[in-house]
Amino acid sequence: MILAGDVGGTKTSVGLFEEIAGTLQLAREEQYQNAEFESFESILQSFVSAAGRPLLTAACFGIAGPIIDGRVQMLNLPWSMDAAALAGSLGVRYVRLLNDLEAAAYGMLHLAPEEFQELNPGTLPRRRGNVGLIAAGTGLGEGLLCWDGSEYHPVASEGGHVDFAPWDDLGIDLLRYLQSMLGGHVSYERVLSGPGLFNIYRFLRDTGRAEEPEVLRKLLAEGDQAATISSCALTGEYPICGVALDVFVSIYGAEAGNLALKGLTLGGLYLGGGIAPKIVTKLTDGTFMRSFLAKGRRSELLSQVAVAVALNSKAAQIGAAHFARRLQAST
Repeated sequence: MILAGDVGGTKTSVGLFEEIAGTLQLAREEQYQNAEFESFESILQSFVSAAGRPLLTAACFGIAGPIIDGRVQMLNLPWSMDAAALAGSLGVRYVRLLNDLEAAAYGMLHLAPEEFQELNPGTLPRRRGNVGLIAAGTGLGEGLLCWDGSEYHPVASEGGHVDFAPWDDLGIDLLRYLQSMLGGHVSYERVLSGPGLFNIYRFLRDTGRAEEPEVLRKLLAEGDQAATISSCALTGEYPICGVALDVFVSIYGAEAGNLALKGLTLGGLYLGGGIAPKIVTKLTDGTFMRSFLAKGRRSELLSQVAVAVALNSKAAQIGAAHFARRLQAST
């Protein structure tokens, strides 16, 4: 039995997987609100107790934060985690902590074909080579799988925090607007995330590039701003929302192309996170791929890269489970 989980800023999902006929099958799963627990260990103890304390052979967890020497201190929670300490408390020999994008990237290898929406027709199935994952949600995550000729190795990054690098006049004006608003450095996460979509919207409104109807202003004040903007954009309501989503998707494609070049991701480039599955119809209209391919002399190279949206929100947990299986199989 393998224990795997996906630890986010607000919620944690934990699953128990069993190997049957050479494949991993989910035997039990629970989701927890982090605020209700004093530590990650207390969540795990609650889960294994409810599951009847099964004999575990390995465990792996994808965590929203940088893993350094098997340890992580979460940014938005007073939680610290240590792989060795978790191994002791769980009574498990093999325990690994992965960054959540490492786990999700590994999960890309184990999703079914129907769990992807292809964006670059004619390039699937996947070829052997490095794999990239870019995931816009509450923040922006980026990760890689490096291919060594026989297997994949997940590699974490903090690529979402690199400098936002616009390429046209509108983007340059957006950068200057955000520099003024933020008082300095502007990262890609400031535009490619839920809050980032709202930043783009505010830029269009405050610079007079689009008009904000009063009814829309009230809707944004009452609910999830990014969800409201994207929903209105997809239904064609309120032109300012459509323009905001256009800009967002164009920048998303450009940064995905940057990641594909830096990682030479001939094995595929995938979109994860919470936003992409909700705006698939927009991602497939050509806006994303035009920006992805607009890399001058390397456009032809990128045209060979399989690009797809991962539709399964459990990719990080699935990836963690399969990585745990690999841990026990390699020793």
